[in-house]
Amino acid sequence: MANTIGGSKLFIPRPPAKGSFPLDHYGECKHLMEQYTECLRQTGSKVTSKCQLLARQYLECRMEKDLMAKEDLKYLGFNADRSNRQSEN
Repeated sequence: MANTIGGSKLFIPRPPAKGSFPLDHYGECKHLMEQYTECLRQTGSKVTSKCQLLARQYLECRMEKDLMAKEDLKYLGFNADRSNRQSEN
């Protein structure tokens, strides 16, 4: 959002919609983040079912370690039924 003051635009920062969350200083979920980014690299940044499963596992790890607020994954863009079937394969 920007307001005009004296002919120049003034940027007014707003906090993120989900708030901020702590960095993973101890690397508790780093292995999952690295697997996810490697998956994206291998697929040319195309999100595949394998990459989606890794993203889900990474977010679950962050929630379990209190590195982000616990939230139902369906509100983070994950379909529970589809993700459960993928993890069974």
